Amino acid sequence: MNLVTAVIGIATALCIILAIVSFWLPQITPDHEKLSPYECGFDPLGSARLPFSLRFFLVAILFLLFDLEIALLLPLPWGDQLASPLTTFLWASAVLALLTLGLIYEWTQGGLEWAE
Repeated sequence: MNLVTAVIGIATALCIILAIVSFWLPQITPDHEKLSPYECGFDPLGSARLPFSLRFFLVAILFLLFDLEIALLLPLPWGDQLASPLTTFLWASAVLALLTLGLIYEWTQGGLEWAE
C-alpha cells in the first residue's frame, strides 16, 4: 500500500512540476517563414505533405484492436483459479465472438482488401 501511495505521489508531483515549468517556457509563435518547407533556397515544387492511405490506416487500427484483444485474453489460462471459471469462460467466448463478427463484417465490406 505504501508503494502505491508513493508512486501516485511521485506521479502527481511530477505532473505539477511539469505544468509549472510549462508556464515559464517562452511561447513559440510560428510565422510564414517557419511554416514553409525548405528546399535549398528554391521554391517548393509540390506539397510538403505526402498523401496518406486510408486503407493503411484502417488496417493499422484493426491490428491495434486485435493486439489489444490478445493482451486481454492472454491471462485467461489463470482464470480457472477464480471463484467462477465458467463465467470467465463465457465472457471470454462472448468477446471472441464479438470480435470475430466484427472481422467477418470488415471482410465482407472489403475493408481488408489492399488492392482494388
